[in-house]
Amino acid sequence: MKILKVLPLLVLFSSCQARTDFFTSIGHMTDLLNTEKDLLTSLKDYIKAEELKLEQIKKWAEKFDSLSETATKDPEGFLGHPVNAFKLMKRLNTEWQDLENLVLKDMSDGFISNLTLQRQYFPNDEDQTGAARALIRLQDTYNLDTETISRGNLPGVNNKATLTAEDCFELGKISYTEADYYHTELWMEQALRQLDSGEVSSLDKVLVLDYLSYAVYQQGDLEKALMLTKRLLELDPEHQRGNGNLKYFEYIMTKEANKSSSSDSEAVQPKTKKGRPKDHLPERQKYEMLCRGEGVKMTPRRQKKLFCRYHDGNKSPVFILSPTKQEDEWDKPRIVRYHDIISDDEIEKVKQIAKPRLRRATISNPITGVLETAQYRISKSAWLSGYEDPVIARINQRIQELTGLDVSTAEELQVANYGVGGQYEPHFDFGRKDEPDAFKELGTGNRIATWLFYMSDVPAGGATVFPEVGAAVYPKKGTAVFWYNLFESGEGDYSTRHAACPVLVGSKWVSNKWIHERGQEFRRPCKLSELE
Repeated sequence: MKILKVLPLLVLFSSCQARTDFFTSIGHMTDLLNTEKDLLTSLKDYIKAEELKLEQIKKWAEKFDSLSETATKDPEGFLGHPVNAFKLMKRLNTEWQDLENLVLKDMSDGFISNLTLQRQYFPNDEDQTGAARALIRLQDTYNLDTETISRGNLPGVNNKATLTAEDCFELGKISYTEADYYHTELWMEQALRQLDSGEVSSLDKVLVLDYLSYAVYQQGDLEKALMLTKRLLELDPEHQRGNGNLKYFEYIMTKEANKSSSSDSEAVQPKTKKGRPKDHLPERQKYEMLCRGEGVKMTPRRQKKLFCRYHDGNKSPVFILSPTKQEDEWDKPRIVRYHDIISDDEIEKVKQIAKPRLRRATISNPITGVLETAQYRISKSAWLSGYEDPVIARINQRIQELTGLDVSTAEELQVANYGVGGQYEPHFDFGRKDEPDAFKELGTGNRIATWLFYMSDVPAGGATVFPEVGAAVYPKKGTAVFWYNLFESGEGDYSTRHAACPVLVGSKWVSNKWIHERGQEFRRPCKLSELE
């Protein structure tokens, strides 16, 4: 008997390997909400126009019905009256034509015109796929099960939102198109559970089972794949692919049971193993644990050596009179936090200037030094110069006074907004030895230090973590953190490798200043030892 291999669902949706991501900030999402509100107003106007039109048609019908009822009782007597005869001719020649014109009148012109105009701002298929991947990223990073996400039971939420069976199916389908069978199984199972619980939906269980059985098979669970295929065939006995898969699964299981030969046994192994797909990030587990608040390596003994103090900004006249609050966040590398260091008014001004310019955030190519986008950095950012506004100039001066470093050679203030699932995976701010041209275009040397303002509170997620040392720093509006990327010798401090965890709930606004080596020769003199 000739056995065909299990048929993938390529008949339904082609497997596309293109990687997309959702690079939209909360600010731009707010614009989309306003667009939708405007369309809803337009839609309601269209409904009112259609209702008014229908009322007019009803009046015509009532008028003709009354005349017809009277006329048909005594047609000859009715038409014997010359006025009635004239009016009948008039109605059929003119009034019914007017009614026809009314019925044919298109009331949707205004709504369709508005919809066409606004459609240019709509998300596309890539945006939808990116939003789905962002949700799955949150699911993985914060160990959330599909039921929790589907029911909207997320920490710190004010507006609870739930997923329908169709929504869950869509998440599973997007995972399937990327050959991510692990998440396909999770979300198809959630869709099936909601359908089995009685949720009213147009979604076909047969279609869900078709995807689910194939995803399960691809992960090596033949018994479960067979069980799901049998359930599919109970609902649709004539399902062609289901019948073919049933024979194939039974054939494989018989072969495995008989263990006829090792070569046959190897031949029937699935293409992928069960579990999350492997990715490019070696410290993925450490990174995600820290994002969840797990795996922080600060011991009580080291904790005792961390202090809070009033800082005079290296005897700056401003901060001698009004010292700022400084807190040790970590010892090695030394990370300090400055409290109440940027006011709400200053934050709003910075956001106001930045919002119109927000674009997909970039990274410096380690080989060429050119700024470019990267999949592992998902946010929108803008660059602000001190020449543009006194507030930006004042902020730059404040950073110089508190750090004691010259910011005239620093990069412009970068403002970033992390929206749905926004993150920046583990990276170094400084250029390594194998990246000699990392900042060549700037001509100001390597990034000696990083200053990071937190311009919003984040209800859940969004921590800055350092996987190499097990450190986690949490966003707090109005504060800033500072650390050196280079030792005093000029060598890179590899313990500063850090990441911005995905935002689980809310919106994260930050701004950072990358300070460079040039101009610091006398402010932070070199040491002879490489690690000093």
